[in-house]
Amino acid sequence: MGELRYRVVVGLEIHVQLCTKSKMFCGCALSFGEEANSRVCPVCLGMPGVLPVMNEQALEYAVLVALALDCKIAEFTKWDRKSYYYPDLPKNYQISQYDLPLGSGGFIEIPLEAGRTKRIGIIRAHLEEDAGKNLHTAGNFSQVDLNRAGTPLLEIVTEPDMSSAAEVRTLAVELQRMVRYLGVSEADMQKGHMRFEPNINLIITKDGVEYKTPIVEVKNLNSFRVLERSVDVEEQRQLDEFLETGEVMGMGNKTTRGWDDINQVTVLQREKEEAPDYRYFPDPDLVPVEFKCEWLEDIRSRLCELPIKRQIRFVDEYKLSDYDAGVLTAERSTAEFFERVVAAGGKPKRVCNLLTQVGLKLANEKGCSVAELDITPKDFAQVSNDVDGGILSASGANKAIELKAQDPDKPFSVIYEENNLIQKSDVGELEQIVEQVIVDNPKAVEDVTSGGKKSKKAQSFLLGQVMQKTKGQANPKVVSEILDRKLG
Repeated sequence: MGELRYRVVVGLEIHVQLCTKSKMFCGCALSFGEEANSRVCPVCLGMPGVLPVMNEQALEYAVLVALALDCKIAEFTKWDRKSYYYPDLPKNYQISQYDLPLGSGGFIEIPLEAGRTKRIGIIRAHLEEDAGKNLHTAGNFSQVDLNRAGTPLLEIVTEPDMSSAAEVRTLAVELQRMVRYLGVSEADMQKGHMRFEPNINLIITKDGVEYKTPIVEVKNLNSFRVLERSVDVEEQRQLDEFLETGEVMGMGNKTTRGWDDINQVTVLQREKEEAPDYRYFPDPDLVPVEFKCEWLEDIRSRLCELPIKRQIRFVDEYKLSDYDAGVLTAERSTAEFFERVVAAGGKPKRVCNLLTQVGLKLANEKGCSVAELDITPKDFAQVSNDVDGGILSASGANKAIELKAQDPDKPFSVIYEENNLIQKSDVGELEQIVEQVIVDNPKAVEDVTSGGKKSKKAQSFLLGQVMQKTKGQANPKVVSEILDRKLG
């Protein structure tokens, strides 16, 4: 066999359920986990003679995301009927947007290693209604729950710009952060708020000739782990199939596959339909949508600083690590709270440590955001500065925050005093303790003064002995300085 090289090419379709109170074209409430078929009406059941009415908030949410993706917003768009026959689609067509999507030609930046980013093109973003859900748990037959039918669904289609499973996962994570920042979706994948469909094929070079394998679309993936794994598995499967059959991309050989999580494989479902199979035509029951400048500018005014830009700024402005900046910007409320603490006088790195080590832990335990804890930005700033001022140790600061969360009305001065959190920094007092530790540990002192391999470890041991005698209240920096002076 001659030389063979290949690369994987992936585009992604993302479906985002928008968090409106009602469905896309009727007044049925949107809520998860309700009794099957209890959130339906004649409109979303597709009864004869009913008339849909567009949900304006859903449209504005979709435009907000399209603007965040730097898409061009269509001045004129319309609704189309997309015909196909499945039990979970009661009308036998889906109301969607075909040739005039509301947004097109945008991009999103995704983070790579070493602080680099990569631009992924966005082909289109359009609004449609979701189908219902087929259930297969009752026995040797299927059931249909139409509570989800008619839910506002934003579909985002990327260019095939991703070249690894890791990049696909990163894009999905970034999009989840984006829609949550904008407040347009909870993006909870366990509840089906976000679903991914990667389109995957290989470009193979063999003996100097380039071949493209048929495109495979893996349907309805609802976790980052499965999304990444399915791309890796499909990459290997397509390579093996090409080596065995030599089949290349042609007309009509695009297929859809499902994910078998038990066996960790993709499974053939059907040949992929093309646009003519859906028999698109304009929906006669819905008027087109025209975007006037004033309306668009009103929506644009609701944009915020997006997570990837905020993460990069936190690294540049506050000198945080990329990891810490990523943790702080994962949720918009956490990032904004961090900046309020810094504005209240806290040092950025110390504030970051307090929020990531104890603030987020407490918020997770209480099922709320950091901003919703009964601890103000001023409180966090005070504790941060008390660590930098030598009043508290880092562990003492964490303890103080935990106690403040339990009793928000109690002043920190009382919390420190009652729980012996104030560090001992009195040089005279600490010198006496250090001298006693030196007398009690001649072997460790010998190891320090010899300057050998054990020196550093021995000095840490002596410091630990002082901390033990002071029940953790000695200021380690002051103790280290005294040890250095006395042991040379």
